[in-house]
Amino acid sequence: MKSLLVAAAIAFSATSALADPGAYLEITVAIDADNRKAAAAIYSEYKKPFLTTIEGAEQKSLLVRDADVQVLHGFDTAAHAKAYLESSLFKKDIVGKLAPLFASDPEIRIYQAN
Repeated sequence: MKSLLVAAAIAFSATSALADPGAYLEITVAIDADNRKAAAAIYSEYKKPFLTTIEGAEQKSLLVRDADVQVLHGFDTAAHAKAYLESSLFKKDIVGKLAPLFASDPEIRIYQAN
């Protein structure tokens, strides 16, 4: 329960002052507890480049839960969310560093906000 509350607090603080995005990209991956600190460092390293260089990027939140780690990205459109998944920043830089920490393949979902 504690980690759920921490995840909610992180997500709220990261997004509460921003307008609602038009689309969300949700990436969920199992990462062993011993590797979560390293995964969080990679998230922190690439948060600013994501927000400043990826077209349509509006917000990014890290949610650390007992079962997995989730990154919730906010975009202006679903098309920009899909394009990000093909970007060098995502495929080469972020996944390149995170992949050795994965305990399973990531689950990736895009949601259109109403």
